[in-house]
Amino acid sequence: MEATNKRPWGYFEVLSDAPDHKVKRIVVSPGGILSLQRHKLRSEHWFIVSGKGKAIVEDKNYDLSAGSVLDIPKKANHRVENSSHENLVIIEVQTGEYFGEDDIERLEDKYGRV
Repeated sequence: MEATNKRPWGYFEVLSDAPDHKVKRIVVSPGGILSLQRHKLRSEHWFIVSGKGKAIVEDKNYDLSAGSVLDIPKKANHRVENSSHENLVIIEVQTGEYFGEDDIERLEDKYGRV
């Protein structure tokens, strides 16, 4: 397993990285919000392990809690935020052609990374 990758909203760990997929454990701190973003070369499947949050995929809003699942197609604008007082933990499975962090196109970001 790779080292922890810290971000302004929390951190992630890569659990599996292979030519046909990548799996991350994402931990969003209370009040944390990821960039409104999209990916050209991958889709994502999220499984919520614990915590509560909200997600936007295109123009649809989703409430997230333990056991929730969400699919994000390639090129779909999406964002997740932690709306609780405990960590929001997500297992993210990426499939597609490429899984590098440089496939993130940030459209809006609370932390000035656009």
